[in-house]
Order: sequence, then structure tokens, then C-alpha cells
Amino acid sequence: MGGTNAQLPAGWQMLAALGERDDTAEICRDREGQPEPDADLRDTETVPLKESIEAYFKREVLPHVPDAWIDTTKTKVGYEIPLNRHFYRYEPPRPLEVIETDIKRLEDDIMKMLKEVTA
Repeated sequence: MGGTNAQLPAGWQMLAALGERDDTAEICRDREGQPEPDADLRDTETVPLKESIEAYFKREVLPHVPDAWIDTTKTKVGYEIPLNRHFYRYEPPRPLEVIETDIKRLEDDIMKMLKEVTA
């Protein structure tokens, strides 16, 4: 179980603390026989807006995780605006000598201020 266990009931906290994952075990099921989701295996995908979620899922997810499923109650439609891709301009770092000079100047300033305080 991932994340913090502070919100979990005591039984689940004990299971999280003492339990051990067994990837070869059978899938845990609820009272109705439905598979119980494992929060540690939960993942999200960014699907292109003009593409069907189901088609994307079949093509990109199922070949790698055959027992995966979509919880449609948690499906969200949103937009990503990659600001870095559109507006970022690379600036090479300053030469090391310039950085070193700045650091030395700042160290000198700090020493002067400390001398004023301790004098």
C-alpha cells in the first residue's frame, strides 16, 4: 500500500505494515467476485484528445498489462498546455570563472556583515 497510512483503519494499517506482496498470488476479489484494485499498481495515461480512450487502451496498455482495466468513474478529460515546449529558450550556463567570482564576492560580503555583527 503506497503513501501514508494515517487515514486507513487499524486493520488495513496492520496489513500494510506486516503484509508482503506476492506477485504470483491469485487476484484479490471483493464479495461480488470483482477484482479489487491495487493502489500500488494504479497508473494514468495521457490520451490524445481526438483518439478514443478504448482504442488507445487496447493498443498501448493491454499488450503490456493484459489484466488492466479502466475505472470509468475516474476518467477525466483535460488539456495539457506544454508551456516549456512553446516558450522555453535555452540559455547556456555562465562560465565557471564568472560563477566562482560571484561566489567569492558573496562570501566577502557575508564576512563583512558577520564582522559588523560580532564587532
